[in-house]
Amino acid sequence: MTRPESDFLAALTDRGFIHQCTDLAALDARCRAGVVVAYIGFDCTADSLHVGSLVPIMLLRWLQRTGHKPIVLMGGGTTKVGDPSGRDESRRLLTVEDIERNKAGIQRIFAKYLTFGDGPSDAIMADNAEWLDRLAYIPFLRDVGRHFSVNRMLSMDSVKLRLEREQPLSFLEFNYMILQAYDFVELARRYGCVLQMGGSDQWGNIVNGVELGRRIDDRELFGLTNPLITLASGAKMGKTAQGAVWLNAERLSPYDFWQFWRNTEDADVGRFLRLFTELPLDEIARLEALPGAEINEAKKVLATEATALCHGRVAAEDAAETARRTFEEGAAGEGLPLVDVPRADLEKGVPAFELLRRAGLAPSNGEARRLIKGGGGRLNDAPIADEQRAVTLADIGGDGRIKLSAGRKRHVLIRAV
Repeated sequence: MTRPESDFLAALTDRGFIHQCTDLAALDARCRAGVVVAYIGFDCTADSLHVGSLVPIMLLRWLQRTGHKPIVLMGGGTTKVGDPSGRDESRRLLTVEDIERNKAGIQRIFAKYLTFGDGPSDAIMADNAEWLDRLAYIPFLRDVGRHFSVNRMLSMDSVKLRLEREQPLSFLEFNYMILQAYDFVELARRYGCVLQMGGSDQWGNIVNGVELGRRIDDRELFGLTNPLITLASGAKMGKTAQGAVWLNAERLSPYDFWQFWRNTEDADVGRFLRLFTELPLDEIARLEALPGAEINEAKKVLATEATALCHGRVAAEDAAETARRTFEEGAAGEGLPLVDVPRADLEKGVPAFELLRRAGLAPSNGEARRLIKGGGGRLNDAPIADEQRAVTLADIGGDGRIKLSAGRKRHVLIRAV
């Protein structure tokens, strides 16, 4: 692929964001000619996004940084249908109240990554419920539905997966790809949007929107996808033994977010620095070339820079300092996650394995027992020898807390309430 000339597509190419594009040369020319309006859609299935959404968020950020205009499209309408892409079964249908609550939580994230306003490159926050909720069924079928072939829809990966596995696919979900294509046309009409971006699993849906714009309005629209991110080990990005790595601080503390990046595998450090930070490429090349154990310094830079974008520079540096004190000085660390346990429980005594689970350091009692037997459970920095060992008020230290650890890198403070 010839390196694009526009600042936007050149940056994406250099940093590894591009997987597919409907017409890269034509889009490059459009980006050089003036401000390009582009969008990515986010359905409101939870009250926070997780790190699996960070690549699309960074796409929008680079779009704005290079002088173009991002649209964040909230799926207030499409969430009522449910995207079947990559799913073995139907999503749980959410109430309107659930969707609105989730939307409010997600919207807060984008204020950290994008600048919103009325300027030429200021971001826009839109919601497809504005037009999807008002559609009249028969006119929509006649005006839009006639441009979709059922034969082709059945060949889409999101549909084929369900059919091949003999999993039910509701007619409601079957409509999702038509609604997403219509979103693109509506955004083109309202805001002059010419580019839809998203993960590679959205390629079919994006192409549908490009083609619908050409057929209905004779518009030239473009689609661009990023590769779906997996770890060097092959595991899915953003999934840990403790659950999803959320972007909202109420769901996951800045310290735990920092630790997630600090624990990056050696082979992923350079790639993640390019995708999830804005460090210059020559500095990234220096960091990823650090030999042996020095690569850990690059991981700390990755953790701090990624956390600064999501939670602010102060929170990122506080997390880095807490980690330094905890691991290098053996201090308890005031910035560690805090877990409240009823004082009455600690008066009676809580088995160590159960407390590890309750603190979120193990997903189950069985995993907690295995952690302790393997020597990975620690109480106030001392190994836990017996999984049944009762943790009581007597274990509270001078700071009024109990420090509980799983391995060398995950710690929480227990507080009696």
